[in-house]
Amino acid sequence: MSAPDISPNAAAPTPPVAGRRPHHREHHGRVFVDDYEWMRDKDAPDTRAYLEAENAYTDAMTADLKPLEDAVYEEIRSRVKETDMSVPVRSGSWWYFSRTIEGRSYAQHCRVPVAGEFAADMSDPAGWVPPEVSPGVELPGEQLLMDGNVEAEGHEYFALGAFSVSHDGRMLAWATDTEGDERYTLRFRALDPEVTAPDEEISGIAAGVTWSRDGKYVFYVTVDEAWRPDTVWRHRLGTTRDDDDKVFHEPDESYWIGVGETRSEKYLQIAVGSKITTEVWCLDSADPAGEFWCVRPREVGVEYDVEHAVIGGQNRFLITHNAGAPNSTIVEAPAGPVEGSFTELRTLVPHRDDVRVEGVDAFERFLVLGYREAALPRFAMMLLDPGSTDGTQSYGAFEPVEFDEELFTSGPGANAEWRTPVLRFGFGSFVTPGRVYSLDPVSGERTLLREQEVLGGYDPAGYVQRRDWATAEDGTRVPISLVMSVDTAARIDAGEQVPTLLYGYGSYESSMDPSFSVARLSLLDRGMAYAVGHVRGGGEMGRLWYEDGKTLVKRNTFTDFVACARHLIDSGLTAPDRLVAEGGSAGGLLVGAVANLAPELFAGIQAVVPFVDPLTSILMPELPLTVIEWDEWGDPLHSEEVYDYMASYSPYENIEAKDYPAILAVTSLNDTRVLYVEPAKWVAKLREVSTSANSTDRPVLLRCEMSAGHGGVSGRYERWRQIAFEYAWTVRTATAG
Repeated sequence: MSAPDISPNAAAPTPPVAGRRPHHREHHGRVFVDDYEWMRDKDAPDTRAYLEAENAYTDAMTADLKPLEDAVYEEIRSRVKETDMSVPVRSGSWWYFSRTIEGRSYAQHCRVPVAGEFAADMSDPAGWVPPEVSPGVELPGEQLLMDGNVEAEGHEYFALGAFSVSHDGRMLAWATDTEGDERYTLRFRALDPEVTAPDEEISGIAAGVTWSRDGKYVFYVTVDEAWRPDTVWRHRLGTTRDDDDKVFHEPDESYWIGVGETRSEKYLQIAVGSKITTEVWCLDSADPAGEFWCVRPREVGVEYDVEHAVIGGQNRFLITHNAGAPNSTIVEAPAGPVEGSFTELRTLVPHRDDVRVEGVDAFERFLVLGYREAALPRFAMMLLDPGSTDGTQSYGAFEPVEFDEELFTSGPGANAEWRTPVLRFGFGSFVTPGRVYSLDPVSGERTLLREQEVLGGYDPAGYVQRRDWATAEDGTRVPISLVMSVDTAARIDAGEQVPTLLYGYGSYESSMDPSFSVARLSLLDRGMAYAVGHVRGGGEMGRLWYEDGKTLVKRNTFTDFVACARHLIDSGLTAPDRLVAEGGSAGGLLVGAVANLAPELFAGIQAVVPFVDPLTSILMPELPLTVIEWDEWGDPLHSEEVYDYMASYSPYENIEAKDYPAILAVTSLNDTRVLYVEPAKWVAKLREVSTSANSTDRPVLLRCEMSAGHGGVSGRYERWRQIAFEYAWTVRTATAG
């Protein structure tokens, strides 16, 4: 491997050249020669040297971007209220909130007591009006629970994986990751001077922890060698880890597990799931040392979740399921094991082909339905009759909560208490900063508790958002969300083609919903349009939208994105030399595949922690998360058809001797979801095969964060700096032509 020449006298930096060491991968009689598989050895000196050389080359090739990067970074900082507070959330007799302080990367987590007259009576709406908060001003009785800045001292990376206060408010359980590998260490802290916290640490756990109601136990999850959450443990405070009880273990490698509780705190729950099947186990929280029981045994292809409600004075389960209902339906049953089929139970929300039911939240006085319609997340409410105690509750209708913007995201927010008389919900869009409301379910009155403050005189009237539709090669209409400044829209109307960033994801039924971004303003204010292609494989248009973009029809995801790009170009909004594609993780697979399919449509491709060598990874069941991914991508290890299909679209395996757009790949050394080796190999092969990868106008660049995980660097200032670098590259690439 040769290192880049970045000396002051060099005419132009030369990229690293990775050594070729043929490795033969053979399955189903197919042989693939992989010259760069040696990079998988994370600790090998050659691997480290190569990654450092790539970082040096990227630094050299982007040195001229430093002024723009600095400008974008300062713009982000100037718009963010760095010393700020979250809206307090009531849980029991406390208001919980966080503080951020200028110059510090992490939040402080705090609480203050609920006013005495409201502490015992949770039915009075006046007791749910959060205290007035002012940045930098300590509230009466304020208690600092944890300062993330203190805990992060001495660590290059810091992330919270759990922050959970016991039900009596006297003890904190919290877990941290200081490597970026998503393995956490659990600790305890006393919040009451009359309580002594146990001097215990439990390392190597997954994110999350759940308290028993009596505060004597915590439940946590550990992972197997492939980093699959597979075991739930019960830990009694004051005992050693060796004394912990294994309460549930899932041996099937295609399933993962999680533990939690219902909002009512009536039941502890263990959720077991694969990509297509789920199973729920419950335990009465009054008996935390008891045995969990199964609500309904798993049935392949049937997904369900369970919410506890009290209806007509009776304990009931509200079950969201997809048995015979692709977009899901909600049924109700007595709380307990369900005998027979879900389809035999009383229907509360019927199935609809044009509406995706996403679940129901139950409170003492009302129900909240989450659903998705016309590619937008929405919610509706139903009042319950608190006077009915004979078990004969007659359900009313769910009433949608309406908004007046074309594109938006809405849904329940932080509602910790089942007995709340009001609903906290959130709303935002591409042009409206995030808002937090309190909604009276009886009167329908909304109270704005907070709108994200954007410093510097932000005016939403200066920006526009709209929905466009592309037509895929099979005739399917694909939604595109667009946002830009009013001035940019006027330029487009006048016939000008503007620089554009097109973002896509398209996997796991995840939806890329409209949301506000302070950082994005630095693109919009420089005359760029921002577009999201809601391609198949995501969940924006319902379950079938997802089904039509996975396994053996995964190519629809890529061709949909190409259709979105062509639409933006054919409509006159942009041009190929002004269009940049971006995707992260599975979205990195998307843009990597598109780089092979239609490189002529893009000036640049930005791939963040990209899944660009999917076939190699999915063939290795020992890798983190591989087996549970087979329901998403197919099982190429045992299926010749799946192997050939994945080989046909794998970005790494389909690089050709042709011109590619400029490429920026960003990865993290400690990422356990998409290993750094995938983009490292991809970049090396692009340099070897592509006819443009070594040019100065369309270079292929790799940046590897050496102390980070799948989510990138930690700390808000470090994240802003990373975003500023990526946006500076995007602006230059989209305007270079």
